[in-house]
Amino acid sequence: MKKSLVLCAACLALLAIPGCKFSSTRKNLSPEQQDTIEKQLSSMTLREKVGQLFCVRPESLDPVFQSSQLGMMEYKMQAVNEETRAFCEKYPVGGITLFSHNIDNPQQIKAFTRDLHTLAGEPLLSIDEEGGRVARIGNNGNFHVPTYASMAAVGATGDPAKARDAGISIGTYLKEYGFDVDFAPVADVNTNPKNIVIGDRAFSDNPKVAAPMVVKFLEGLEEVGIVACVKHFPGHGDTVGDSHHEYVQSDKTWEEILACEMITFKAAIKAGAPMIMSAHVAVPNVTGDNLPATLSHFMLTEKLREELGFEGVIITDAMGMKAVSDRYTSGESAVLTLKAGADIVLMPENLPEAFDAVVAAVEDGTLPEERIDESVRRVLALKALAR
Repeated sequence: MKKSLVLCAACLALLAIPGCKFSSTRKNLSPEQQDTIEKQLSSMTLREKVGQLFCVRPESLDPVFQSSQLGMMEYKMQAVNEETRAFCEKYPVGGITLFSHNIDNPQQIKAFTRDLHTLAGEPLLSIDEEGGRVARIGNNGNFHVPTYASMAAVGATGDPAKARDAGISIGTYLKEYGFDVDFAPVADVNTNPKNIVIGDRAFSDNPKVAAPMVVKFLEGLEEVGIVACVKHFPGHGDTVGDSHHEYVQSDKTWEEILACEMITFKAAIKAGAPMIMSAHVAVPNVTGDNLPATLSHFMLTEKLREELGFEGVIITDAMGMKAVSDRYTSGESAVLTLKAGADIVLMPENLPEAFDAVVAAVEDGTLPEERIDESVRRVLALKALAR
């Protein structure tokens, strides 16, 4: 890994952006700040650039795991080993996501996150810590941290300040344990009572109630130095199926989505949301095809970027989920989502295959390097501010 990828303290100070602390919007950067990013970008190899666009489970970085038949839960990677360090020199990913099986106790997770931060690629460390049933640390009995019944319970109070308090509380202990990014808040609107994947993870079934909750939770995380990731665009709350296990679609038109789901996402964008996670939900009455939003240029670029004006980092939902992996190889889906406009490919089923496919696509012109550079700029700016 080139020394030039290391973000020195001077660079961090230079990249301090006024306004929303974690905004990766380049229009907010001074000429000097933009120059810093451009110099860093120009010093990177193609593999270093591509690496910044991947966020993976720690197990994906261990060749021992990859050559075994063990499942994630059985393997329980909870410490960095030399094989992982060597693997990261070839696949220098820009992000790592931890799950419950990676976390044992406070001492272990502090040591693990400290060592993960030193890997090639200088990864941002993320976690799903929504509060409620999705809380990797909050639901671990070895940790004594604030817990929440659900975000629906917070939403039911009708007081957005409660959501801000939750963001501050959760963000405070995530910062203590070495995390940079929380894959929260959930901005979905729980409008379908048959929905099995969102439910009480959402603040409300009313977008006008949910929107201020989403904004305040986001602000709470930001206040204590944690990057928020608003999810799951364009909304997973009206679906019946679970994209973890099957193809899922919403039959709504764009006008119907604007009148419901986009109320929360537009509020988050206006508040300066630094990251948005896409859903593997197809919206055929919007796009005219059955592509999941994650793979759709129409949804990620024409709608989220151009129409809604989002200029932060777009990260996919996990690419190993069946809604994508049943139809596409790891390499195919990684290239497709970057072409569609995503900045970060989250947890492909096979990292080497996905990584090498993106490199090959750039080298043969299928994926212009200029397109890659756009995403790397966003990621580098966000990473500088998150440290």
